[in-house]
Order: sequence, then C-alpha cells, then structure tokens
Amino acid sequence: MDRRTFVTTTACSFALHTFSFGQSLEKLRVGVIGHTGRGNFGHGLDTVWLQLTETPIVSVADANEAGLVAAEEKLHINNGFADYRQMLAEVKPDIVAVCPRQPDQHRDMILAAIETGASGIYVEKPFCRTPAEADEIVAACEKHNAKLAVAHRNRYHPTLQAIDKLIADGTIGKLLEIRGRGKGDRRGGAEDLWVLGSHVLNLIHYFGGAPKSCSAVLLQDGRRVTKADVREGNEALGLLAGNEIHARYEMERGLIAYFDSIANDGTRSAGFGLQIIGSEGLIDINCDKLPLAYLVPGNPFQPTGDPRPWIPITSAGPGETEPIDDLADLVSHHVSPARDLVAAIRSDRQPLCSVYDGAMTVEMICATFASHRESSKAVAIPLEARGNELARL
Repeated sequence: MDRRTFVTTTACSFALHTFSFGQSLEKLRVGVIGHTGRGNFGHGLDTVWLQLTETPIVSVADANEAGLVAAEEKLHINNGFADYRQMLAEVKPDIVAVCPRQPDQHRDMILAAIETGASGIYVEKPFCRTPAEADEIVAACEKHNAKLAVAHRNRYHPTLQAIDKLIADGTIGKLLEIRGRGKGDRRGGAEDLWVLGSHVLNLIHYFGGAPKSCSAVLLQDGRRVTKADVREGNEALGLLAGNEIHARYEMERGLIAYFDSIANDGTRSAGFGLQIIGSEGLIDINCDKLPLAYLVPGNPFQPTGDPRPWIPITSAGPGETEPIDDLADLVSHHVSPARDLVAAIRSDRQPLCSVYDGAMTVEMICATFASHRESSKAVAIPLEARGNELARL
C-alpha cells in the first residue's frame, strides 16, 4: 500500500471515528500541560478533551501559579500541579496535551510524557526547533509505541481527500508545481516560516510527497542575511534571521514546490496557504478557512474573456454542499484531530499528522537555513547537520 492510499484509507476510518465514535470502550485519561506567559495553552488544545466523552481530563500542570488556578477552573478539575514532571509521575495520564505555543519546551515535555507511559501525545505547532530534537522524539515514540499527533489542523480536514480525487482524475490536467505562502504580515520571513509557514509546508509534504532537496535565500530588507542579522527569535523559536524568505523544494512525486514569505507584503494575509497548479486548472487551499479550498478550472496561463469561476471544494467535491455538520468546529477546535489520535491509539496506527509528518515539517524549515548558509545551493533532505544552521552562519 503506498502512502497516498494509506492516508486515504485511514482518513475514511478517521471520518467514522470522528462522526460516530463508539462510547463503550475504556476511557483514556488526559493530562494537560500549559505554561502561562510562555506559550499558554495553545489554541484550544486544553479544552478540546472536554468535548469527547471518551477522554476525561484528570490533571493539569502550569508553572505559573495564577495560570494554574485559572486552568483548573476552565477545565473543571481540582488536580493541578506546578511541575508537569510531578503530574506525569503521579497521575500517569494515557494522553498528554502539550499545549504551549513556544516550542523550546516541547521536546522535554514530550519525552517526559512518553517515558512515564503516555500512549498518545497531542502537541501544538511548531512541533520542535531542530531536526535533532525531532530525532529524539521519533526514537522515543518508536521505542515505547507512543502515538504523537501534531496540531496542524488542516491535515485532518476531509476536503484533502476530495482534492486528492480531483488530482487523480486529471481535473486540473498535468501537475506543474505547488506554490505556498505565509501570512506575509509583520512576522514575514523566518518567523512566518516557523509560526504559520509550518502549516503550509506540512500540506506541501502531504501533496508532494517527501522533499528531496531545498534551495533557499534569506533576505533582510532586500539584502542577503549575514551573521550580523542572526538573533534570538520571538516565541522562543531559537535563532532567526531575515524578513523575507524564498525556498524551492524538489519533491518525491516529481513536483517542484515553492514557499515565499515577505514581511508586510500587502496581501492582507490572503495568500496564506498554497496553490496546486496544473495545465488545466489550479486548486487554491486557504489555511484555517472555510471553505478550505477552491477549484479554478482552465489553463491558468491562458487569458480568457470571462472571469474564471472559483468553485468551492467541500469534502463531497467541487460545488457540492458540505455534508458534514459543524465541520468548521470539528477541525478548528481540534475535535477531529483529538478523536483521530484516540482512534490511532486504539487501532495501533499512526495519526493523520504523525510524529513523522511533524519531523519532516521541521526538516523543511531548517533546510532553508542550511541552504542559505551554503550560498543558496540545493541541500539534500534529510539534512546532514541536525542543529540550527544559523548558529554556523
């Protein structure tokens, strides 16, 4: 079974678990880790478990005293810990939600959760900060058979399978390239690459297969980034540089994929997502929006006398009414990803956005730094160096 067949098959299984999940199975106890003032509790990774009858929240940890009190109240429990390691050791939850948005804490929190027996981890993005950290997490998951899911919510969207079918049916003709963009707001460049571009690169990996190489350039106010531009990034992202980035990836399925981000690019974030461009049309995917995607039929390089229609794509296909009730809430509020993780634990399969997918997204991000350091030549993926290449600039 190839990867695309596997993903489609598991997505169908995921849909069943998402919309008609059995309630007779043993419950999986959830421990929540946040850190008020240091990434907080993410974008709802803590409260989603309240919406699943099969995942009672049994404990929460927050090193911030006031934050812990607020978290206990929000999660309707009275079992809080200032030290997440103590929580893990004493409570031994089945699932651990690693919620802080700041990724410098993720590696330690994930490894501690796995080592104390957690069967599942749901972690906020960015997943971690270097390929070396990803390697450690992958090894721990494999050793303990733990299932880790990354909160790239769009990867759990059932419209992706409808897009797969359009591509397989030749609706947009011969596939030519994939073009992705970050939000292009004040964070444009390397910060945008990590915080929002990670969603885009994750989808590029889904549609293009594993990247084989990357060539990239980092710019600061229009000139090449130098060592003098390197700084500690916001949100504990590690070393960053550049308010503009342009990257090119050679993908496993023969496509070339691009990612671009320019600070304050004037698009009002409308380009945040990717376009799959074919000879007879394109598919425009808008991260975190509903509808997720549009089909624009016709040769995208040929002028027309009439405007091209932008046809919404639902999980049922282009121009069809969305058959899944409350789809926006299920995806954006993490219900579908959470239920998919539960299903993955119970059926001993990988989640739809697994530790391997998260690790590849980190690899793609860090490859841009590695290429820039090598005068923008193409560097092979996986990377030989496993740290942050900006430290060696």
